[in-house]
Amino acid sequence: GLWVILRPGPYACAEWEMGGLPSWLLKHPDIKLRSRDPRFLAPARAYLQEVGRVLAPLQVSRGGPILLVQVENEYGFFGDDADYMRAIRDALLAAGFDVPLFACSPKDVMQRGYCPELLLVANFGNDPKSSFEALRKFSPRGPLMNGEFYPGWFDTWGQPHNQGNLKTYLTDLETMLRMGASFSIYMAHGGTSFGFSSGADRPFKPDTSSYDYDAPISEAGWVTPKYLATRELFSRFLQPGETLPEPPAPNPVISIPAVMASGFASLMDSLPPPLKDSRARPMEDYDQAYGCILYRYRVPAGPREQLRFEGLHDIAQVYLDGTLVGHLDRRFQQKQLELPARAGEARLEILVEAMGRVNFGAEVHDRKGIVGAVQLGGKPLGEVEVFRLPFDEAMLAGVKYSSKPVQGPAFHRATIHVGKTGDCFLDMRSWGKGYAWVNGHHLGRFWNIGPQQTMYLPGVWLRPGDNELVILDLTGPQKPEFSALTTPILNELRPELDFARKAAGAP
Repeated sequence: GLWVILRPGPYACAEWEMGGLPSWLLKHPDIKLRSRDPRFLAPARAYLQEVGRVLAPLQVSRGGPILLVQVENEYGFFGDDADYMRAIRDALLAAGFDVPLFACSPKDVMQRGYCPELLLVANFGNDPKSSFEALRKFSPRGPLMNGEFYPGWFDTWGQPHNQGNLKTYLTDLETMLRMGASFSIYMAHGGTSFGFSSGADRPFKPDTSSYDYDAPISEAGWVTPKYLATRELFSRFLQPGETLPEPPAPNPVISIPAVMASGFASLMDSLPPPLKDSRARPMEDYDQAYGCILYRYRVPAGPREQLRFEGLHDIAQVYLDGTLVGHLDRRFQQKQLELPARAGEARLEILVEAMGRVNFGAEVHDRKGIVGAVQLGGKPLGEVEVFRLPFDEAMLAGVKYSSKPVQGPAFHRATIHVGKTGDCFLDMRSWGKGYAWVNGHHLGRFWNIGPQQTMYLPGVWLRPGDNELVILDLTGPQKPEFSALTTPILNELRPELDFARKAAGAP
């Protein structure tokens, strides 16, 4: 019963990993994303052709629900090439779309890449009048539309949970209703960036897995006070004969009592065969998209000296002969640390975690792992062994567990029995930093610094009886305990646990 405004990109932003673009584009070291570079435009056209094959038959012109299709997304923030926008428009036309096509941008960048062949809409979170006045300079006639109206905002690790101003939100909504303008509430329904799909804000602030967004409908699909206030406002603007149906009941929820992990496997004992290279390269050069990557060097005897990286994306743990030396964190632009003296040749290992590619701005050119030169004591490090750790289904299936707890980065496994299924929220407060899987479903990232301290687990991913839970903790838990709550914890910061913040001297 819903009409659809389709926004297929190819760049979509949405705090999604790399804005929805595939990481393999970055194998070209000099590629120009979101441009007429053939290495970008050819796969973009192929993608849109497939979008058309699946979705063009569902347009309103053919009896389906798709009313409008967006060309690119907020391109004015990125570039100023109207011919690129025309190329994406032409690709959508060639893919079979015949409903109106539109572009969106905030008022300050509407002129950049403006393409008069497209309907233009404005994106904003407040002050509708000024944005629509700017829009009228480009579209003197026709509909007024807000492509993204923000009721809240997304969260990033280590920063407070965002909550929108309800009074301002309702006032601006009412203004648009009285103007007869169209709008799309973004997000109307909060969500979850499962798996590795969460991106990062610029210059580098990785997003939480929860995309609750303080939206009118919560991450788990619950009605909120903001929803009820929105509904009451809409009830005053119904057309003759229109009614508002009652919202559906929330999905049932369950709690899961605490169960200790019974299986353990060191990540360093679960490595695949290495690749050998003359120098360290980014993850994408090794055909890896997500997860972690381990670089292993043999370094000579020597005094205490500086280990320096030209670029390190995103968070690294540095080991010398198996002993943790320290962490480096891109959030604080940490690119060097002091390596202890070595009496003989030693094994240097750098475990780098990719925390989601930047999804907005020029920074979407975001390669992961070691990026550029590595120096020890001012001398370049050369030959290296590289271990790809994508944490995909094949890798997880090969992990060998034992009953003996282990230290350092490790997999922890437990079997949890549930009598009846329901939505719940894994309680991650006793864990450090890493990833969680339930019956093979990847719930996303966790990090004890917050603000997100629970992980949404849809009840459809549980089954009556035994369920397998696996947690990969890269820093180690306080207690390897599995449990689940009936409500989320999305606003609990613990900066005292932030290893990189301490090293950077941040408050």
